[in-house]
Amino acid sequence: MIVLTLNAGSSSLKFNVINMATEDSLADGIAERIGLKEGFVRWTIQGEKGRLEVDMKDHRQALSHIMEKLHETVLVGEDVMGVGHRVAHGGPNFGDPMVITPDVLREIEELAFYAPLHNPANAMGIRTAQEMFPGVPHVAVFDTAFHHSMPDYAYTYGLPYELNQKLGLRRYGFHGTSHRYVAERTAALLGKPLETLKIVTCHLGNGSSVTAVDCGKSVDTSMGLTPLEGLIMGTRCGNVDPGALLTIMEKENMDVKGLGNLLNKQSGLLGLSGISSDCREIEDALDSSDRARLTYEVLSYGVLKYVGAYAAAMNGLDAITFTAGIGENGPVLRSWVCSRLTNLFGVVIDEKVNNTRRKDNRLISTPESRVAVAVIPTNEELMIARYTAKFI
Repeated sequence: MIVLTLNAGSSSLKFNVINMATEDSLADGIAERIGLKEGFVRWTIQGEKGRLEVDMKDHRQALSHIMEKLHETVLVGEDVMGVGHRVAHGGPNFGDPMVITPDVLREIEELAFYAPLHNPANAMGIRTAQEMFPGVPHVAVFDTAFHHSMPDYAYTYGLPYELNQKLGLRRYGFHGTSHRYVAERTAALLGKPLETLKIVTCHLGNGSSVTAVDCGKSVDTSMGLTPLEGLIMGTRCGNVDPGALLTIMEKENMDVKGLGNLLNKQSGLLGLSGISSDCREIEDALDSSDRARLTYEVLSYGVLKYVGAYAAAMNGLDAITFTAGIGENGPVLRSWVCSRLTNLFGVVIDEKVNNTRRKDNRLISTPESRVAVAVIPTNEELMIARYTAKFI
C-alpha cells in the first residue's frame, strides 16, 4: 500500500511517498518558489538526489512535476491508495484525523482566521491533490489534534469568558504530530511503556514549541491560539507582553496588518540578531556578535523555562527529548539547557555523544543522569501516512 503525504505552504509543497507494508520512504522532496521566479523541485528517490529547475505558476503545476518524476521512478499506474495532508489548525472541532469532505475543507478554510500563514496554503494543496487523485481517500491530520487532551485550566486565557467562548480564544498548540511521534519513540528508546512516563518534548526549528507529555497525553504546550505564542522562532516573536504590542501600534502608528507582519515575519531570531532567521548562522556568529549571543541565549533560556514549568505541571520528569532542525542539530543549545538542570533534576549529559552528529534515535544523557535526555529525528510524514492508511 502506497500513501502520499503532502504539506503545502504558500509557495512550497513538501511530499513523501511511503510504502506502508514496510513504512519505508520511497521518495521525498519539496517544490519551492511556487508562483515565483527561479522555482525548483528537489527530491531524494531511493537514496538518489535530484533537482529540477522549473518555474511553477501554482500548486497544481508543482504537483504535476512531482508526480511525473515519481512515475518515472517508484510509482506505477494507480499505486497511490491515499493522500495524507498536514493541516496546521483544526480549531476546537477536529481532535482526530478526518477524511476530507467538502464540509471539512470548508471549515479548514474558515480556520484561516487563526492560522493565516498556514491554513489557506493547506487548503490549496488539498484542492490540488483532490483534482489529481479523485478516487482515493484524502485525510487531514491536524497539528492541533494531539493537544486536545489539555485540561481547561491549561488552555484558557484570562480574557472575558464570554469573549473566549464567542471567538474560540484558547490555547490550541501546534506540532502535535511531531510531539506525539517523538514521545512514542522516546518510550521505545527507554524500553518503557509511554503510559508510565512524563516527557518534555522540544520541537525546535524555524517554528518551535515545547510540550508536556504525561502518560502519553499532551497536558500543556507552548504555542497558543496561533503559532506565534511561546518561544522565539525564526521570524516569529514568541511571548510578548500585550502592552508592548499596544505601545508599538500607538507609537509607530501601525495598523493590525502591519503589526501581524512585524510579529510573524520580522521578529524572532531574525529581528533580534539582525543576522538571520537560520539558527546555524547565528551559532556561527556567537563569538563575534553580542546580538547573536543574546539571541541564542534568549531561545535557550526559553526552552529551559518551559522544561522546568512542565516538570512542575506533571509533578515529575522522566525524559527530555530534542527534535526538529535545531533540536536535532544543536549540541550547543542542548548543552546550554541541560547544564542548568543538574542540581534540580540531576541531568548529566555525555558531551562527546552530544557533539556527535548522527541521524538515529539516541540518548545523550549518561547512565547516572536521573532524567534521560534524548535526541530523536521527527517523522511527521510517517505519522500522517499511518493515520491515512487507517481510512484505506
